[in-house]
Formats: sequence, C-alpha cells, structure tokens
Amino acid sequence: MGQMKAMMKTRHRVAAGALLIAAALGLARSASADSYPARSVTILTPFAAGSVTDAAARVLAQALTEQLGQPFIVENRPGAGGLLSAAAVARAPNDGYTLLLTTNSTHSAANGLFKNVPYDPIKDFTPVARIGSFASFVAVTPDKPYQSMQAIVAYAKANPGKLSYGVGNSTSQIVGEALKKRTGTDIVRVPYRSNPAVMTDLIANQIQIMIADFNTGIPQLKAGKVNALAVLTRDRHPLLPDVPTLSETVMPGYHILAWAGVFGPANLPPEAVKVLAGAIEKALNTPTVRQRFASSGTDIYWSGPKEFDAFVKSELVSWTAMIKEAGIEPE
Repeated sequence: MGQMKAMMKTRHRVAAGALLIAAALGLARSASADSYPARSVTILTPFAAGSVTDAAARVLAQALTEQLGQPFIVENRPGAGGLLSAAAVARAPNDGYTLLLTTNSTHSAANGLFKNVPYDPIKDFTPVARIGSFASFVAVTPDKPYQSMQAIVAYAKANPGKLSYGVGNSTSQIVGEALKKRTGTDIVRVPYRSNPAVMTDLIANQIQIMIADFNTGIPQLKAGKVNALAVLTRDRHPLLPDVPTLSETVMPGYHILAWAGVFGPANLPPEAVKVLAGAIEKALNTPTVRQRFASSGTDIYWSGPKEFDAFVKSELVSWTAMIKEAGIEPE
C-alpha cells in the first residue's frame, strides 16, 4: 500500500513537471513571437545604391523600422547577377535577422542565365511577401539619329555590331537578346553590376542603348538627358502615357515585367514570417510608402507567404522559357 502511494505521488510529480515544462515552452514560444524582432534586421539587396531595388528596400526598411521598433538596415551586395547576395542569405542563420529583398534576377532568371547557381531558388529560401513590380523602358540619348524602335532596328541592320546596349539586370539582358533574335540584328551586349552604372555610361556615350528601370531612367528623362522609345509593359504605363510599348513597335505580343519580394533563409520561424508579412502588408498600404513607390516606378503587388511561394515557382518556369526563347545560353 505504501509503495502504491509513493508511485502515485511520483506520477503526480512527473505529470505536474510535464505540465510546467509544456507551459514554459508555450510561454517561450509566445515570448519569441511577441519579441521578434528583438534586435536589428539586415536586408540584403542584389543591386547597387540608386537602383530601383535599392530604392524599394530603403522605403520598406524605414516603414518596418517605424512599425516594429527595431532598425531594418539595407545592405547592398551587388555582383554576379545578384547571386552573391542571394547565396549569402541562403547560408545565413534562419532566425529572421537576415532577409533578402530581391527580384526575378535571382529567383526566376538565374537558373537560365548561369551554369553554376550556388543556391536553389525554391528550396533554400522562405518566401515572406511579394511587394511589387518594376516597369522599364528602352532609353537612348537625344543626340542619336535613331529615336524610335523602328529606327534602332534599321540602324542596327545597316551597321551590324556598331551599337551596344548595357545590361544591369536580368530583364535588360533578356529583352536585349530577344530584340536581337526577333529582328535579326547584331547589337553588342555590355554587362554591368547595376543599372545606375549603365545610365552613367549611356549618357557618356560609352554605350548607345539601355533598358532603364523607371527609378533610374525617369529622372534622366525629365532632365532631358535620355529619351524613352518603348516601355516593356503589356500596356502603356501611366507615368509615360505617350511612350509606345515594345509590342506596338518592333516586337508584337512581347512584354516583360520584373517583380520584387522579400525572402528569408529556408525554414524561417513561422512567427517571424507572420510578423514580417503582416508588417509589410501594412507598410504597403500607407500613403507615404505608396507615394514613394509610385514615384520610383514601383507598382505595388502584395501577396503573403503561400501566394508568393506559388508565384515564385510559376515565374521560375516562365522566365526560364523566355530566356530560351531569346536564345540565351547559360554562362
């Protein structure tokens, strides 16, 4: 009888201890969710300061800092078509304190453009939220004899290999090579680390053509330093209503739209994903962020983790097909 009572007391102690442990774990999880972020968060971007991706990252970082009470710090890590920054985040601790604000360059186009991509764009990342899309236009300087897409094609055919275009991201490379293939022209591709450097050389006449994102191109357009010959969107863009689309000019049916979103390393804690996705959605609905995004040519398209995950997977297929259609071989 005494032994039985002792055993029952032991069982009660074990059960009570288990309940205490479970409660403690629950409180820890709750505290973890409530306290994230508990320190500064780094947002890596794959392009240089002054690029549209950098501009979007800085606007969003400021909004997240104000909302969540911890510094969100943007770190530019350009190079290798964005692979450097994406690989760094893929290898980072999955604690929510290293994020990647990136584009189709690293997660839709890289596998088709490069032979050796040091990460898996699907398996090595946690999609947090899509934030928007970037429009672009074909730019030349006003002193050139070709001031339309038709004139560029005619000049390129009459002067094979005499024109060059700068490549600061995957969108510009794909469009440039697709243009050459569809029109049967020989235009030299010149690679750069980011679009601001391309614009500098375009104005300096080191190259003759550029695919400019709106953030890089519109200030120079307003200053009279470049002209816009065609936008890459399906329809004419509200910011440039008088500029025709590529489809209207020399590439019927062709359009391309770069996208941007936020990722963390694989297996990011669900609590962190929830906090970040909610804060990003709230930020994108504030008048200040909407105005600043609009002025840089960033069209807001928010989607949460599940929808963004499906979008990234479908875009990987679409961009790979566009790259093959343009006749681009991985390098």
